Amino acid sequence: MTDLTSLTIAEAREGLASKSFTAVELTDAHLAAIEAARVLNAYVLETPDRAREMAKAADEKIVKGEGGPLAGIPLGIKDLFATRDIRTTACSKILGNFIPPYESTVTSQLWRDGAVLLGKLNNDEFAMGSSNETSCFGPVTNPWRREGSNTTLVPGGSSGGSASAVAALLCMGATATDTGGSIRQPAAFTATVGIKPTYGRCSRWGIVAFASSLDQAGPIARTTRDAAILMRSMAGHDPKDTTSVDIAVPDYEAAIGKSVKGMKIGIPREYRLDGMPAEIEKLWSEGAQWLKAAGAELVEVSLPHTKYALPAYYIVAPAEASSNLARYDGVRYGLREPARNIIEMYENSRADGFGDEVRRRVLIGTYVLSAGYYDAYYLRAQKVRTLIKKDFEDCFAKGVNAILTPATPSAAFGIGEKGGADPVEMYLNDIFTVTVNMAGLPGIAVPAGKDTQGLPLGLQLIGRPFDEETLFSLGEVIEQAAGRFAAPRWW
Repeated sequence: MTDLTSLTIAEAREGLASKSFTAVELTDAHLAAIEAARVLNAYVLETPDRAREMAKAADEKIVKGEGGPLAGIPLGIKDLFATRDIRTTACSKILGNFIPPYESTVTSQLWRDGAVLLGKLNNDEFAMGSSNETSCFGPVTNPWRREGSNTTLVPGGSSGGSASAVAALLCMGATATDTGGSIRQPAAFTATVGIKPTYGRCSRWGIVAFASSLDQAGPIARTTRDAAILMRSMAGHDPKDTTSVDIAVPDYEAAIGKSVKGMKIGIPREYRLDGMPAEIEKLWSEGAQWLKAAGAELVEVSLPHTKYALPAYYIVAPAEASSNLARYDGVRYGLREPARNIIEMYENSRADGFGDEVRRRVLIGTYVLSAGYYDAYYLRAQKVRTLIKKDFEDCFAKGVNAILTPATPSAAFGIGEKGGADPVEMYLNDIFTVTVNMAGLPGIAVPAGKDTQGLPLGLQLIGRPFDEETLFSLGEVIEQAAGRFAAPRWW
């Protein structure tokens, strides 16, 4: 029998339906893989007992012909999603051993459809980071390595545990969140597929908040088809989330393999950055030619406010983080440090509970929201955001169906290589992805090739609001042209 962990979700679904193997066997194979790959630090909590219970229940339903669309499929869950009676920490000391008495809407929909919980996945603390090095559980290791080198590389962030686990075959798919690129950048760094849906497409209820007007949940999977399968279960209206949009969820999988003939693909001139590596430029051109060969039409477009996106993002996101993280005060739950009075307890708990990057962003956010600076920074950044959104609207008004860009400015870098002395160096990793969050649009990252050192590189497709189907169709074209590639096993 094929190694069960190497199957895609689509293949596993067929195998379970034809009784080639059971959900318990599939789950046990993944639990063994997780145990053998702890050096990657992808999981912060393994839930083998819960996984076997859920797999057994899935098998019983499959036998009766009552299995849901994800019956028996083992998944990893980013530690930002509340899981009932299972520790959820956002990978921060300040949440301590917080055990939620409720389930996030996205995960409850996955369990409704029969999926199996393998455990909670590592992420940057409160999702603040581009490399998964800020977690209180330590950094995640990318299963990919440079050819001929043993340097440990980052998997990207903040959903690094999700990307690393999917790439290393430690789960069949994973939930993730994207505030400025946190699904698409790690997907590009690990040769996985990650989609950030349109803002409002997936419920944010029960997900630990970073920046509420930017956060959006989405899947990371091994193939475009698998991402489409997961997305159908994750998406949908939720009355508990006021930003959730009440429109029907299409069958995303049906978009896989659809013709892209006649589609207009925008190539934005502003994404050609000074000093961009030649291999990224080459990959971008190749991707455009693959889409053209499939019948799409390439058009040059302009997104003039792109250059302001990163600075505007790093005002809006910290401002919202400052507001959202005010609730972590040591009073109601999580870490509480001893003190002589309540003010000192707040100070001690927050100083000890938050890591350096979270403290930095809270301070920036508090500053830009303070009296005398609100208009100069936050209000101005929100005006820039409106202009960024209008740039995209103008493009789509001219008949453009999707926009093709690089996903990241480079391949994965070494743990500890960036951002130590200068945090802005790390922030620049989000340069191609933050515009999508600022405009609330859907974006998908698909593996498209490798750099000269054998590391994966991804391309990004940006779509019209609530038109994820087009992204899946176009993503499949790139995936078929580039071929699939897996990390050589060393762990």
